[in-house]
Amino acid sequence: MPAADILKAAQGAERKLITGIEVFDLYEGAGIPDGSKSVAVAVRLQPSERTLTDAEIEAVSAKIVAEVSKKTGATLRS
Repeated sequence: MPAADILKAAQGAERKLITGIEVFDLYEGAGIPDGSKSVAVAVRLQPSERTLTDAEIEAVSAKIVAEVSKKTGATLRS
């Protein structure tokens, strides 16, 4: 799957808060199953009215992961 699909799914999770999203690393090799890639994504959150709490950031992160998984089938590497 193209990394662009992951970015699109992540962006759709919290459109009001996400002001930037980009792939910063792609990896294939040891520790990654054959036919798979590790894609590292940086997400910039910028609320317009106040600073987010740690709990709110964690909730947004979980929402992004869930949305990417649902839309693309991608999973977090453990």
